Amino acid sequence: KSGLDPGGAWHAWGMACLKAGNLSSAREKFNRCLKPPMDLNQLNHGSRLVQDVVQYLEATVKPIFIADEDYFATLRELETTLRTRSLSLEMMCEGKIQHKSYYQECLFYLHSYGTNLAIISFYMRHDCMREALLHLLNKESPSEVFIEGIFVPSYESGKLHMLENLLETIDPGLESWGVYLIAACKYLQRKNYYHILYELQQFMKDHVRAAMTCIRFFTHGAKSYTELGGKQTWLLKIKDHLKVYLQEVSRSAGRKKMALTFRKKMSATDVSRHINTVDLQMEVTKFLHQCESSGASQMTSSSLPTLFGNNNMKMDVACKVILEGKNIEEGFGIAFRVLQDFQLEASEVYSKVAKQLVKQQKYSEIRQLLKCVNESGVAAKNDGDNIILNCLNEFKNIPAEDLDNLIQDMDSDENKIQAYVMCNKLRSAYLVSVRQEKARAVQLVQHVRQLAESSGDDVMKAICAQWL
Repeated sequence: KSGLDPGGAWHAWGMACLKAGNLSSAREKFNRCLKPPMDLNQLNHGSRLVQDVVQYLEATVKPIFIADEDYFATLRELETTLRTRSLSLEMMCEGKIQHKSYYQECLFYLHSYGTNLAIISFYMRHDCMREALLHLLNKESPSEVFIEGIFVPSYESGKLHMLENLLETIDPGLESWGVYLIAACKYLQRKNYYHILYELQQFMKDHVRAAMTCIRFFTHGAKSYTELGGKQTWLLKIKDHLKVYLQEVSRSAGRKKMALTFRKKMSATDVSRHINTVDLQMEVTKFLHQCESSGASQMTSSSLPTLFGNNNMKMDVACKVILEGKNIEEGFGIAFRVLQDFQLEASEVYSKVAKQLVKQQKYSEIRQLLKCVNESGVAAKNDGDNIILNCLNEFKNIPAEDLDNLIQDMDSDENKIQAYVMCNKLRSAYLVSVRQEKARAVQLVQHVRQLAESSGDDVMKAICAQWL
């Protein structure tokens, strides 16, 4: 008569029936006020009303620690058990659920009015993980339901191994769990739970991704190569994962077609390249660890370069190896292999090293670097000259004797003239210029005369004018 919503009244009446133990009347009353959710896969536990009913039923059941508990069941409970048995629920739990009419009642309300997450969470609360997983698969629920309902509760309660065993029991190939497992990995990565991630990747036999996680364990947070020296077991694990992956690829290559899989794929040539990178990184780590231990290391940088970074970082590794040995020659061999394997811009690395040596005032070592570059067998004709020119470009205050020695080491007279001009040694530039073939010599001396004129060097200007 008053036009009020009767839902609240029906709900109160239903709860009263429940409390009185009249389960069938309660169902009838709740049927008038409870509605199934629009989307069964929404990430909540359904309406507050349904949650109240389930909470009450769960709280009502007191565990009875007597072997033959059916003997003590009241007639009414027995009657309800018989009635709810006919529901023939999709799965029967291995735990105690099926013995308890009140739990059967919970399942009735959850299946009728609850979300998939609510049903799965109920199974998980009562140690029925298998039923939770089967429900997830049967309903093809999205991966968010798996994460929130099954995965997070499993690792939080220390039952990750139990979950893995059940996943494998239900589907030994794990293919039907692929989407869920990849989602779990992404979730763990977002949370920075790398140890659980690595454990899961090993279970999934996803060797390429497991190797990538090992790279993170090796590089993350290390401030020196002494620290990396203590983390070399991760490099061995990376190699192991990649080798196992190669074996699996070669085994499956014999079959007609490879099954579509959620595991990360990589070509055999790429895997071999990565194994080579790991070998080289081991060599670099041992060498730099030794240098740091012996106190030879002077170079400090904000981030520690490794061969697992981009090309700029790999070039930093090559520079570090050349600079940190007892002398240039000691680390040059390893650095040269880094440059060759990753096809890096060698002249850029050599110039960087030379500039660093000028800063450290180790001029004789620059000459040693040039010797190593020339003897490497792959240096272009002007590589050595360009290294010196690049240094002179930045550093004008190299002591005269060292400067002369460096310029004398240059191959091309043209480059020598350029170097002398850069350092304002016009007399030396003139002396090399006049030794050239006549027509070219005239051009060069004219250029030196112009420079002398603009810098106010009258003596040099007169010498050039007289020669011309």
